[in-house]
Amino acid sequence: MSTTADPLATLGSLPGVADSVDSVRKAVDRVYGHRVMRRRSNEVTSEAALRAARGSAALSGADWALEEVRRRSDFSGEGEPRAVGAALRLTAEAGQLLSVWRQSPLRVLARLHLVAAGGDRPDASVGRPRLAGEPVVEPLVELPLPGADEVAGRLEGLAGLLIAGSAAPALVTAAVVHGELLALRPFGSYNGLVARAAERIVLVGSGLDPKAICPAEVGHAEQGREAYAAALEGYVSGTPAGLAAWIAHCGRAVELGVRESTAVCEALQRGAA
Repeated sequence: MSTTADPLATLGSLPGVADSVDSVRKAVDRVYGHRVMRRRSNEVTSEAALRAARGSAALSGADWALEEVRRRSDFSGEGEPRAVGAALRLTAEAGQLLSVWRQSPLRVLARLHLVAAGGDRPDASVGRPRLAGEPVVEPLVELPLPGADEVAGRLEGLAGLLIAGSAAPALVTAAVVHGELLALRPFGSYNGLVARAAERIVLVGSGLDPKAICPAEVGHAEQGREAYAAALEGYVSGTPAGLAAWIAHCGRAVELGVRESTAVCEALQRGAA
């Protein structure tokens, strides 16, 4: 496939993007080579999922300590508990949707929104893109909101690119999926959580992180909400520099997730976790 017909691959040639891709690949390879991964990879995966959920919830305004997320079992309360519960459900669900994603990304996005809502919002807006005039509640993202027709068109375009396949590195595809969903905010709620879950699906399903041990959500949270919002503005600008900066931001998030899981591996090796 030529880069003309493969706009995602074209993004891989932006200045600095190749360096981000290479850095991420090396970081991922290092953690997968850790000796703990030979025997206890399932434990690392479980811990990474918990930390990913905590990070994603933090970016949606529920910045809880990891041990609080670990010990709680009731997330039915309004506000922060609901956001944390949604993040936990999405992280668990993402790994079950890899095969469906390859065939129908839009179906997966609808499912992710239903999972995030948790069945507690029975109105007809759950699990489908918003219609004209429907409100959107999204913490952190304050960019202009695209109209419903634009949302529908861009979602179809994104799905078409994903189904057709691309020669783009997994990092680039994941960053575009994440950025596009945040820019569009296609649902009335939980868009940030859904966008980060979709990024996770791409990173895992692409083979870059097949065991889901490199939680980008941790890295996004660690870089901070202001940096996250500023990088998203770069994506929305559509400029080469802005797009490259967003991809680099996502790459750094993966690397920080790698660092987190490397620490988990070290703790397991010492018998401290």
